[in-house]
Amino acid sequence: MNPLIAAHAVGRDGRTALSVNVNKVALLRNTRHLGIPSVTRAARLILEAGAQGITVHPRPDERHIRGSDVFELAELLREWPHAEYNIEGNPFHNLMDFIRQVRPHQATFVPDTVGQFTSDHGWSLPADIDKLRPLIDETKSLGVRVSLFMDPIPEAMAHARAAGADRVELYTEAYASAHGKPEGAAVLARYVQAAEAALAAGLEVNAGHDLSRDNLTDFLRAVPGVSEVSIGHALIADALELGYTETVRDYQRCIQRAFAPQPAQP
Repeated sequence: MNPLIAAHAVGRDGRTALSVNVNKVALLRNTRHLGIPSVTRAARLILEAGAQGITVHPRPDERHIRGSDVFELAELLREWPHAEYNIEGNPFHNLMDFIRQVRPHQATFVPDTVGQFTSDHGWSLPADIDKLRPLIDETKSLGVRVSLFMDPIPEAMAHARAAGADRVELYTEAYASAHGKPEGAAVLARYVQAAEAALAAGLEVNAGHDLSRDNLTDFLRAVPGVSEVSIGHALIADALELGYTETVRDYQRCIQRAFAPQPAQP
């Protein structure tokens, strides 16, 4: 095990944890029948570089992460007791089977349709509470933390808590699209308000979708109490140029800058 992981275990140093989504590694592998690039090899290199967790989103059609990957990564993570395993998906499709068998540290419930290209919206609360609550209760009874994928709607956060969730993952595509544009400040303010509402309701806060080296620091400087970011597409794209090790270290530098003291304004 890399000793860096023990020193930077999730949440212990007060900074946001980095969980890397390896779906895109699997997507590239699936274009041929050679088994390369290896998903487990990628995960090992990512953890060795200092990431605090691994995320997968196995969809029913297995177009990227396969069921076998889920179990192989679970076995790999036994070597990394301070790293976190986060399995995402729709609990009304195939997610619950994995949760029951693997019992990861965290299950992120996402309201995807079966053939959806990528996650593009959060749960509708309170409308979805009654159907979610039994699965949330079951998941928590297995010792697995539950996070709900949510749009940045402050008034929905109390409903997420009422459903039994431990965390929410704020869907950040709107922030990423607006970053650096005139509307960026107003969009970011919605995430600040949503995070504040989540924390006030007793939830912890995760975030993910289209976060990158260009926008991550600004997000974490503004949005309070983000326990974990889950980053896949941009990070794996960067790794094609920089390699896994330097890419993970650079994302960690982005996080570190967000928590560094800011110079006083004149």
